[in-house]
Amino acid sequence: MAQDIQVTIVDRTGQSHTVLAPTDMNMNLMELVRSYELAPEGTIGICGGMAMCASCQCYVTSSHHLEPMSEEEEAMLSEAFHLQDNSRLGCQIPITENLEGLKITLAPEE
Repeated sequence: MAQDIQVTIVDRTGQSHTVLAPTDMNMNLMELVRSYELAPEGTIGICGGMAMCASCQCYVTSSHHLEPMSEEEEAMLSEAFHLQDNSRLGCQIPITENLEGLKITLAPEE
């Protein structure tokens, strides 16, 4: 049976939010950020989650094992600003029960 998990998201102002994320709605982290309005509208998920804009770049700050990056995600991040070793695109990380307790920080907008 699917259940909600807790995810902690540090927004672009540095404020931390621990939110519930449904594991049964086929959502990704970018959609979660948008649903809780943790970034101003029009500043995250600009491409609609197609790994084509890097507006949903985040830093994974917990030690969760994530699926490896796709070639598209790697290519987009290679062109992104503020890239770090723990950078990922939120639109490419599906919300699953394995992510219970995940902690991310949203990358700066520009």
